[in-house]
Amino acid sequence: MVEWIEEVEKRKDDLIKDLQNLLRIRSVLDEEKPTDDAPFGIGIKEALDFMLKTGERNGFSIKNVDQIAGHLEMGQGEDLIGVLCHVDVVPEGDGWSSDPFGAEIRDGKIFARGAIDDKGPTIAALYAMQIIKELGLPLSKRIRMIVGTDEESNWRCVDRYFKKEEMPSAGFAPDAVFPIIHAEKGIADFELVSREHRNEEELETELLSFQSGQRLNMVPDRALAEIKGSNQMMEQISGRYKEFLDQNSFQGSSSLNEEKLTLSLEGISVHGSEPDKGINAGLQMAGFLKGVPFQQKGLTFIGFLNDFMLNDSKGNKLGVAFKDEISGELTMNVGTMSFSKGFSKIGVNLRYPVSCDFKVVQPKIQSAANKYQMDLHVIDHMVPHHVPKDHELIQTLQAVYREQTGEEPELLAIGGGTYARSLDAGVAFGALFPGKPEVAHEKDEYIEIEDLLKATAIYAQALYELAK
Repeated sequence: MVEWIEEVEKRKDDLIKDLQNLLRIRSVLDEEKPTDDAPFGIGIKEALDFMLKTGERNGFSIKNVDQIAGHLEMGQGEDLIGVLCHVDVVPEGDGWSSDPFGAEIRDGKIFARGAIDDKGPTIAALYAMQIIKELGLPLSKRIRMIVGTDEESNWRCVDRYFKKEEMPSAGFAPDAVFPIIHAEKGIADFELVSREHRNEEELETELLSFQSGQRLNMVPDRALAEIKGSNQMMEQISGRYKEFLDQNSFQGSSSLNEEKLTLSLEGISVHGSEPDKGINAGLQMAGFLKGVPFQQKGLTFIGFLNDFMLNDSKGNKLGVAFKDEISGELTMNVGTMSFSKGFSKIGVNLRYPVSCDFKVVQPKIQSAANKYQMDLHVIDHMVPHHVPKDHELIQTLQAVYREQTGEEPELLAIGGGTYARSLDAGVAFGALFPGKPEVAHEKDEYIEIEDLLKATAIYAQALYELAK
């Protein structure tokens, strides 16, 4: 019987050294000066080359796919087990306690951008494969690590890769949390855009502009509205607005300048997959403005937000609410709202359960939009992803996790999207352990060395059990 953690400990120093070398590469997307050799930037090319050269050094067969993806492979047989990783990272940002690409070790942790997302888990999976290879364990299937370079942006790497290369029969992405994420909601980004209106007569009170939000998958934390009207009307609205701020304990301001009133409101931004945990500044501003006698275009914009979006992230007002046992409730985040010169645009991030059909949801939303002279334009759409709990992949990973940790491997469903949905039969499997803080994309990102070694042992046994 293989003592997996002992095998990892034997290779600890080399594993940490390889990880530090990978972390020292600033592999942030850079399309300013693309070349054939480096379409996503020099840093990303260096990180991909590092993985392929390291794999070749360790005796794996390797392949570079158009300089934007690659793979390392071992074993033999018709079936293929996949491990889907990525070496691109988000920009480092400010405020770090040490060099974000220095890979400094302190307090039992390695600090660097990409330490937990996803370079640490990638090296863990690489050494898991290495352990199986060096022990000469018999395999009836091939094991392939697929290395992507555009996970943090548009997934062009895996899109291109799977147009040219074989799809694994099963696999996992070490790019999220333990135990196992087996269900991911469908994600649709769409905009509701106003149609052309005939010219309107100018009214005394007019909504000049409204702006809130920058990204569809984030709850807007700021809203700004500009209103034109008589001094008397503007002073009346300004007074009501101050009462509104006090009553709701909101932060905001109002300023009046030559018959133009500017209102600002601060909310609380959270990820769009759980909008109720934040305060949507744009929707709250729209709620305050309901009842102001704006011109028709302004009334249409404010009316739609109030009638269908305010205080309803579940789609009840639109008639699209849905819930299933596997992945929970449908959620909607109104991430962007803009109005200027009579033209309005509302951007929505919709996440729907695995048993829900977007083809049923979409026309219901369009029907509501029709009443307000708006059209729905789908920007991006990813169908739900689900691997049933009785699938051999799930059963195997659960058994390994249970054996190595002594904990019951709960199956998780999420509103976000992980790299695993790129696989036909894939789940997200680690590498962040339950109860540990989520530091991906944050300053002072790190991975705990003890957890890195534990994850390597879990991945080694899991890959062996899947491919033996």
